[in-house]
Amino acid sequence: MTLDADWAERWVRRTAEAVEAAKDELTELDRQIGDGDHGENLHRGFQAVVARLDAAAVEVSGLDTSDRPVGDVLKIVATTLMSTVGGASGPLYGTAFLRASKVSGRPQLDPSSVVALLEAALEGVASRGKAQVGEKTMVDAWQPAVDAAERAAQDGGDEIAVLRAAAEAADKAAHDTIPLVATKGRASYLGERSAGHEDPGARSTALLLGAAMAAALAGPDGGADGAAA
Repeated sequence: MTLDADWAERWVRRTAEAVEAAKDELTELDRQIGDGDHGENLHRGFQAVVARLDAAAVEVSGLDTSDRPVGDVLKIVATTLMSTVGGASGPLYGTAFLRASKVSGRPQLDPSSVVALLEAALEGVASRGKAQVGEKTMVDAWQPAVDAAERAAQDGGDEIAVLRAAAEAADKAAHDTIPLVATKGRASYLGERSAGHEDPGARSTALLLGAAMAAALAGPDGGADGAAA
């Protein structure tokens, strides 16, 4: 399956669906160690992103968009999240997508381009949040995802293999934040009491990367592509 701008749109729409389904879970995770608004904020943000993509589709209706850069879609996501999502998640995810858009200025991504996209997103999150691995933040999911993607690409994996490696690593890494003691962000106020709870940002990162893989396995009509799967 080609990782083009249409894939990027499917990715974002599937992320919106995943966030909506997990909104209560994310809110509860954040209630345990944060402000309790992560699920609602992300849900509102990605609903706004979908609305913006719908409007953009109308604007280009009838035009040839086959050479549209992937980064154009990611930039829409970035600016919309930054303008509609409160708390920390809007600026963090907005910066991630903005950095990713800057390295995705081509109509189609190959394995190395996927790795570059993920690396740029990680750099955006780490820079904006001034966070590093081990502090119980979404970086604890992003870094293992990037590492796994790099290994998959180095082993000769295609785009799907790279995305699958990233998604699976992020899912495991999110769970692995449970025993960590938070030293960054709101959760750090709890000190040792933050241990025993999964980080909500790490979990939403896993949802987002899982949606990227699911979108890659789906055809333009949204159905599964047996050849890719």
